[in-house]
Parts: sequence; structure tokens; C-alpha cells
Amino acid sequence: MSDTSASAVEAIRAALATVIDPELHKPITELGMVDSVDLLNGVAKLTILLTIPGCPMRERLDRDIRSATLSIDGVKTVDLTFGSMNEEQRANVKSIMRGGREKTIQFALPNSLTRVIGVASGKGGVGKSSVTVNLAVAAARAGLKVGILDADVYGHSVPRLMGVLGQRPTSIDQFFIPVEKYGVKVVSMEMFKPERSDPIAYRGPLLHRVLEQLLSDAYWGDLDLLLLDLPPGTGDIAISLGQLLPASEILVVTTPQVAAAEVAERAGRIAHQLKQQILGVVENMSDVPCPHCGEPMSIFGSGGGEETATRLSNLVGGEVKLLAQIPFDSALREGGDNGHPITLANPEALASRAFDELLTKLITRPRSLVGVPLTLHT
Repeated sequence: MSDTSASAVEAIRAALATVIDPELHKPITELGMVDSVDLLNGVAKLTILLTIPGCPMRERLDRDIRSATLSIDGVKTVDLTFGSMNEEQRANVKSIMRGGREKTIQFALPNSLTRVIGVASGKGGVGKSSVTVNLAVAAARAGLKVGILDADVYGHSVPRLMGVLGQRPTSIDQFFIPVEKYGVKVVSMEMFKPERSDPIAYRGPLLHRVLEQLLSDAYWGDLDLLLLDLPPGTGDIAISLGQLLPASEILVVTTPQVAAAEVAERAGRIAHQLKQQILGVVENMSDVPCPHCGEPMSIFGSGGGEETATRLSNLVGGEVKLLAQIPFDSALREGGDNGHPITLANPEALASRAFDELLTKLITRPRSLVGVPLTLHT
């Protein structure tokens, strides 16, 4: 090989370093995917190793690699061959993605900058999953890196609400990459079932293990916010969350019905017992303006959110605020059915604006005196 062709090969390798794996979000050179590079008579011969033989991103990688290679002077055509990694090479990829650490829950590490918020409710049917999904999409629209873990093992509905029904994570041995939609990374137990209709019948210890695996075996990347859609009530998953992620925070969802406040309080009570911070209360299905006269209509009653906030304030011995009242909107339900959340489909809707305001309250922390020099006179 001449000096000229050698420098051209180095230029090709440098160009390939700009190609980012669509799922792992790292350069393909860093991941060890570039097996060989050669240049002869203007033909660049490349062998690229995929993490798995049936990689769903093969077509995109093909396009990006060809584009990067053809940008080099002296390259006229690209002869591209795809292979697949062996077990040792895949293990190296997993080590790179985990930063050289052994299998661990990254959000439980002391240096984690990800806020983990569990969205809880006392009972089902209050729209907890809809709140989770629309809050996540609103956060992604605001430029945050967001993930959703559908921890409602028995009643998982996030895949439908996010429009990812039937999609499965890309698996690399015991390591998997969350499905991504609307800028949100999504993991749900439903994605690992042979059939969607299959029931899940797990007892406590196994549920704890499932939650631990969904948190540790996924490559989440650097998230600003991770939302966990918790099962309703005060069962094993709620307890496991407090044990696995003690720094996690809890957002309690209820409805305007005052009778729902007592039930909603229980979700906050278990969080308080586990020493998790209760961020506040979200009242879903709140008043909506009458389409004829504009007067507010209390379809599902009124006062439930305030009552829940009052009960939780008395419980924790401090103020727990009613952070948002999401107006009842049939479009919110329709968005869930068709997998197109209202915060994306109609950002100007009253419900969408309520989610934006909720997000602002959640990401705006009160100012702290930590690290601020104090003038003390002794």
C-alpha cells in the first residue's frame, strides 16, 4: 500500500468515527464495529460488525457509512460488507456502554444526575399512565433527555399510549436498548412477552427482580429525567422502587372526586414510610369549560386534588402542593388510543398547557443555601 493510499485509509477511518450508532449513540469506531478498511483504485472496501445479525438499524448505518466514506477524496465507490460480532466483542460493547462498571443500576449511583420520579396512584382508572406519557413527551419537547419505565407489570399500557405496540428492544445478550419514540426512551414488561395477551403472574420476590433487571439491563444513556409508571396501590413494586432507588421522588395522581382522596393518600403514605420525597399531587380529569357557555363543568366532581394535598401535607408535616389540574379532554383519551399523545398532537390544548406548567414546576427546584457563603458575625 502506498503512502497516499495509507493516508486515505486513515482519512476514511476518521470519517467513520463521525458515524454514530443510532441506538447506542456512540461512534462506530469506539464500539469496535469497524473490522477492516481498505482502498484500491478508488474502491473503499469496508467490513462493519453489527452487534447482532438482525440489527434493525442496518439500513440507516449503511446509508451513514456510505455517505461518510464517499466524502473522502479518492473514494469513488464503497464496497460495504456487514458481519456480526462474536461473544467477546459484544461483551466489550457492553463494558463500554456501562463505563467499565459491572452490571448496576446507574440511577442509584451517587454521581447520577438523573431525576427519577415515580408516578403513583391509590387505585387504577385515574389516568396515571396518561399523565406519565404526556409529561414525558412534554419534557422531551422542552429539550430534556427522558425515559419511561412502565413498571405497572400487570396493567402495562405505556406501549399503546406511546405508539410502540409490538416493538421490541434490541438485545445484546442480557443487555438491551430501549425503544425510542417522540424523543422518549421506553421500556415495558410487555415488550418481553411472547404474546401481548399473555398474562403476567409474578409474586413479590420475582417482581423485585423484574424491576431490578429492567433498570440495570437497559442502556438508558444519560437521562435528565426517568419516569416510572407505577402500579396502582401500595404493593411490591412501590416498595421495591424505594429500596432500589432511595433517591427517587413520588408524584401522586388522583381525580376530582373527594372520595378518591383517601385512596390516593395511601400511595403517598407508602412513599413517606420509605423516606421518598413526595413532589406533589396531580388532579386528572378536572373541570373543563362548557363548549356552549364557557362555564366550568365538574364532570368527575371537585376538590379531590386539594383534599389529597391536604391529607399528604398533614402526613409529612410540611406542604404538599396540588401541582396541576389536568382538564378532562376527550382528545387526551383519543391520543392514548392511537399512540399520539395530546402534548404532541395539540400543544395548544388546555390539557397540553397544563402538562407544560406541571413540567415547569417539577424541574424548577427551590433555591438552596448549599454552597452559598454566609456572612456570620460572632
